[in-house]
Amino acid sequence: MSFEAWIIFALFWVVFVTTPGPNAVNCISNGMSLPFSRAMIGVLAILTQATAFLILSALGVTALITASPTAFFVAKLIGAGFLVYLGVRGWINASKPAPTEVRPARHVYLHALAIATINPKSVAGYLAAFSQFVQPDVSIWAQMSVIMPTALTLTALSYTGFTTLGAVMGKAALGAVFNTWVRRVMAICFIIYGVLLGASSTPQPRG
Repeated sequence: MSFEAWIIFALFWVVFVTTPGPNAVNCISNGMSLPFSRAMIGVLAILTQATAFLILSALGVTALITASPTAFFVAKLIGAGFLVYLGVRGWINASKPAPTEVRPARHVYLHALAIATINPKSVAGYLAAFSQFVQPDVSIWAQMSVIMPTALTLTALSYTGFTTLGAVMGKAALGAVFNTWVRRVMAICFIIYGVLLGASSTPQPRG
């Protein structure tokens, strides 16, 4: 990968991981409700998903998924339903006092991993990255030695930033009313993302 191609890929990835979505909302929510070190476990889960998707993309699995409209449609509906469920549950619980018991690290990790993995829009993003930036005449694993560190570093920086934002908001949300409305906004975001995901079209690999 040339330096110019790397710059373009890095800029694409910055936009991909900084555009607010379910992962960002979950990171903000974790930052608001958990100790910072525990909230960062959610970022670790996102990096786990990103690593797996990068490898699967290199192997061509994401292209196979998007090439099967039925498989993608089912995955999309499952992902959309999961996000809407999180939003509805968040809205119902928004007015309740935040739990005093800190969620176990395993729960934080698996919850964040589920949100990151079950969203088929991630497949579209990784497919777009590989269809646009990977050179077919160069060894894929040689290119991965550049792509993976770049993507994972930018991903870590982005979602650490969202988690930090949540921690700052959590400290500022001293009033119960303000805290309730912030939690409701997070819940509405999940519902909106779920609806948009369910209504989105299946991405097409580049020919």
